[in-house]
Amino acid sequence: MSLTETQKKALKKLAHNLKPVIMVGNAGVTASLLAELDSTIEHHELMKVKVNAGERDARDAAIKRLCKASKSELVGRVGNIATLYRAPKKGSKKESKITLPKT
Repeated sequence: MSLTETQKKALKKLAHNLKPVIMVGNAGVTASLLAELDSTIEHHELMKVKVNAGERDARDAAIKRLCKASKSELVGRVGNIATLYRAPKKGSKKESKITLPKT
């Protein structure tokens, strides 16, 4: 699923007051962090992740890995904080909390 700019704008608005729920530390992206990310994004749908890495390239790589592993979309990134979104999986009993604009 690829988000349109209108959808990203709406999600950024919703995420404005959110605090980072997951923090990537010195150990980097580990298997346990990915498991926690998967369960957290399943519950919240929209969340912020703080990536503590010195270099910009290292932060970008960590964010890409988080998105790929969790099958989520990057909504936006400001400094070392990334906003991720993933709609509930099809066939899930959980209904979506977020209604995205069509365009």
